[in-house]
Amino acid sequence: MKTRTSKLLFALTAFAMTFAGTCVHAAGFQHGFAADPDGKPLEIGIWYPSQTAVQPIAMGPTTMSVAVNGAAQGKALPLVVISHGYSGSFLVHFDTAIALADAGFVVAAVTHTGDNYADQSRSANVMDRPRQISRVIDHMLSAWDGHAMIDPTRIGMFGYSSGGFTTLVSIGGIPDFSKVGPECRQYPGDFACQLVARSGGNLGAPLTSRTSRSADPRIKAAVVAAPALGFAFSPDGLNSVKVPVQLWRAENDALLPHPRYAEAVRLALPATPEYFVVPNAGHYDFLAPCGAALASIAPSICSSAVGFDRTAFHTSFNSAVVSFLNKTLKTGSGVAY
Repeated sequence: MKTRTSKLLFALTAFAMTFAGTCVHAAGFQHGFAADPDGKPLEIGIWYPSQTAVQPIAMGPTTMSVAVNGAAQGKALPLVVISHGYSGSFLVHFDTAIALADAGFVVAAVTHTGDNYADQSRSANVMDRPRQISRVIDHMLSAWDGHAMIDPTRIGMFGYSSGGFTTLVSIGGIPDFSKVGPECRQYPGDFACQLVARSGGNLGAPLTSRTSRSADPRIKAAVVAAPALGFAFSPDGLNSVKVPVQLWRAENDALLPHPRYAEAVRLALPATPEYFVVPNAGHYDFLAPCGAALASIAPSICSSAVGFDRTAFHTSFNSAVVSFLNKTLKTGSGVAY
């Protein structure tokens, strides 16, 4: 088990600063939609390597420095798709997306239909999410105007919280929803159990049987942070996962308490993941550091524990994510970075 300590996080920060100095790209950005034959068009944000100068752009309460519609740079580049957590949007991991684009990745982050900041009407229908991810991949490989620059054999995925669950299903995990009832009777205060209770026990799948849903075989590596419903994955449910996994846990995650979530996933995966435990971090510390505008309207997701520097952590976090996906999606041909 590769459990990282604060000393290693400091080392990663130093590495990140060195790495950042070697990047030759800036991040281009486009906002668009991917067709979903089974639902509404999926809102997506796309980041990609570009040599166009970046400028600050405000999207709602979030401001990021990108080259909007900047000319794309590169060929045969890896693609990473991002799945956000409960009631999020395509923007909540924008700093990680920019770090990946700076390093030569194309990144597509989705706003999940029915489980986003504006609409939580289908937030308990968690098995809708993997299908939406597959539709985003379809779009990026065929309909996106820069699809020719993507290497379809090098696709990775990043998922946080409900997006971590989504990622596990997308790489072959099969959750056993019959575990939800007993778990939530024992731990009714868990955020996931409160969500289940509000939905009347409906997770968009029978709760009394194992739910099977095809994985997307195009995904070759995965980063999973604070996975929701981790306890629903037994070794039998994850034994079809054959791709490398980087797994993250916040030491003080009060929403998904240890050891029933990330730790349960770590123990059930057939191969040992690259595993990080972030000292003094809370659940929301995996979200991009908040600017003043977002902090004023959503303080609960922007606050960190005393002494925890979310901005410094994200320097090391993004570096580790980039390093892992570079390593696991590397082919050695046609790489533009």
